[in-house]
Amino acid sequence: MSEQYAYLRGQFVPLEQATISVRTHAFLYGTAVFEGLKAYWLPESEQMGVFRLSEHYARLMNSCRILRLRSPLGHQEMCDLTLDLIRRNQCTSATYIRPIVYKSDLRIGPILTVKDTRDDFCLFTVPMDGYLDTTKGLHVGVSAWRRLDDNAIPARAKVNGAYVNTALAKTDGYLSGYDDVVTLTNEGHVAEGSAMNLFLVRDNQLITSSITENILEGITRDTIVELATKELGLKVVSRPIDRTELYIADEAFFVGTATEVAAITQFDHRYLGDGKVGKITQQLQDLFSKAIHGLLPQYSHWITRV
Repeated sequence: MSEQYAYLRGQFVPLEQATISVRTHAFLYGTAVFEGLKAYWLPESEQMGVFRLSEHYARLMNSCRILRLRSPLGHQEMCDLTLDLIRRNQCTSATYIRPIVYKSDLRIGPILTVKDTRDDFCLFTVPMDGYLDTTKGLHVGVSAWRRLDDNAIPARAKVNGAYVNTALAKTDGYLSGYDDVVTLTNEGHVAEGSAMNLFLVRDNQLITSSITENILEGITRDTIVELATKELGLKVVSRPIDRTELYIADEAFFVGTATEVAAITQFDHRYLGDGKVGKITQQLQDLFSKAIHGLLPQYSHWITRV
């Protein structure tokens, strides 16, 4: 592999030199926001393509507003740097991209609005084929850990420190023998997975949690809604979901940038349908795979070619 680079403090540096001080505010208090993007090899044009690049950076800027961070770079500058880094790292296969805007000043004290404080931007890439095994159905448990509330640490913003919530839920799920978990809101409604959005299939329609149920406003979630409605003619309903609706769903699946589309075949030791990956889930997996690899011309606007 060729030498890998990251972007830090206004310049590209070798990856092993992309380090921060132990006194960095973001390290001490989790005061940073991030995005997760993926780029894929496009077989027909033999080049890399970043999936929904602009939308991810628009969401990053929204996260900055919520956490009172001031990005040193604008939306287009971050997009351009992302394409530059993919070229420098000579990526030729599925690649995960992590941009972060963080409080980089060296100080003690959690307050966000201190005069003359500094916010910075960094960026790196990691080869990544799949976050979860999507070739078989997942066995998912309902976590005892509740999803963070919008009035505590908003899930709508991808705040670095908030992912302790994800870590606790996911780790306890693994130790209990589950592949992943579903989290509930403080009101007891279904929020989402440990770090991905959730869809149920009932009576040939998709059901997903409302964006007011403490979920991330997922870009892959939005992609699946469009593919389901336009390509499969399915109705998509966004509303509060009760826990027991998980058990009586015909099909279910997680979606996310790293997760892509991952089928669920069991909730809390209860099989869905016949216990196999469902037909609608398979159709959406296929459509999503074609879209991210540039094989659906009607969605070419989702891909930024490198």
